[in-house]
Amino acid sequence: MTKAIRSTRRAHRRAARAVLRDRTRAARPHSLASHIVARGESTETAKSIAAGLRTAAKKLGLTGKAGRTRRTVDGRGRLRKVVRYTVAQFRAALAAYRPRKAAYIAARARLLAVAA
Repeated sequence: MTKAIRSTRRAHRRAARAVLRDRTRAARPHSLASHIVARGESTETAKSIAAGLRTAAKKLGLTGKAGRTRRTVDGRGRLRKVVRYTVAQFRAALAAYRPRKAAYIAARARLLAVAA
């Protein structure tokens, strides 16, 4: 087997592993802000919309999964409590979310188009 063939096979396997890894990550629950950022919105917009989505989720009775995360800069951050939601729960909260600000209305429309 030549070096070029081995290299091509390795590249193919690496790409296949990346696809599998991305699918696995997407299937896991994430915080609402993480769902929003993953769909292309800025972090500032995500923080604001996530607050509204938490309210919408509470009205729908969506609880999510409690967890802890460590937000660090130097590796010694404090544990913070987080709630992680599945994609289906995120979509349900997004459908129930009714923003007032024009920028958030437009962001909701983009998120609905991407999440569908």
